[in-house]
Amino acid sequence: MAEITASEIIDGVFVVTPDVYGDDRGYFVETYRRQWFPGGREMVQGNRGNRIAGCIVGLHYHLHQADYWYVPFGHARVVLHDLRQGSPTDGATQMIDLGEVGGGDNRHQGVYIPPGVAHGFASLTDMAITYLVDGYYNPADELGVAWDDPEIGADWGLTDPILSARDQSNPRRSDIEPMWQPHSSLRT
Repeated sequence: MAEITASEIIDGVFVVTPDVYGDDRGYFVETYRRQWFPGGREMVQGNRGNRIAGCIVGLHYHLHQADYWYVPFGHARVVLHDLRQGSPTDGATQMIDLGEVGGGDNRHQGVYIPPGVAHGFASLTDMAITYLVDGYYNPADELGVAWDDPEIGADWGLTDPILSARDQSNPRRSDIEPMWQPHSSLRT
């Protein structure tokens, strides 16, 4: 059975270390199960993104949507930052390496990200990321905060990253308009 570990840094974040079953043919791993997480949110959409080494995606956040991330190949540095006003961990930043880290072995870990927690990743190698979400794509709930905001203090593991135009123009945390500011009363 998978090991589910609550983050000691950001309330509502969980890291999953699943069992991996392998033999001469390869391996099998169960990457997600709804019952692993408090509240059992129903994931309704699955997505995949491939990135070349040297990219940063994020920091993005949602007021109403939770994500579950898994890196099937490559090495990603995930950065999480709690934007939820009133949360016991408001302002906390956490970095988690997912995928093939330290010698190419994939630990097959996944991370559950509740609404209001900004999230992004750096592709430290060519990589793929799959993510499940509990809400269908809603452009009104696609928000962002500056990846290089000194208040967040993220260590992306990259210098001179490749960024989208969107991610280059996200506001700093202190400049998020009140109507777009997450609160701890959001469903997590």
